[in-house]
Amino acid sequence: MRERPAAKSLPEAAELLGVRPADIVKTLVVKRTSTSSGSEGEFLFALVPGDRAISWPKLRAVVGVNRLTLPDPDVALAATGYERGTIVPLGSTTAWPVYADEHIVGTRIAMGAGAHGYSMFVDADALIAALGATVADISQELTASRSS
Repeated sequence: MRERPAAKSLPEAAELLGVRPADIVKTLVVKRTSTSSGSEGEFLFALVPGDRAISWPKLRAVVGVNRLTLPDPDVALAATGYERGTIVPLGSTTAWPVYADEHIVGTRIAMGAGAHGYSMFVDADALIAALGATVADISQELTASRSS
């Protein structure tokens, strides 16, 4: 784990850590709002490279649900024990399923460490194995308006 100054953007965080934006993995807590089996309200983690965005259609197809949403910050905190910007699937209050984008396979990544101003560096393959994560194509390139 490494302490770092606060960053105003992911590219700035990457610069402070001396890595490419693609090497910072965003951990998103996502709420399943409907499934073919009728279960609702469960959460999952999506791990997406910093230079990409989550693809909702792709993630819905992999998870097998009709609808996914990003919960409000208070709901995410209650579901994981972490504030937005610090969420990490390790040590979460509940071991929600993890879906890792295929673009992180075979890389060393930086990700949130559970507290503001800290990042941890891990081998993505070891993290995927430890979490029993499902690896799939769940991201898309950032559009020009979202990458700036």
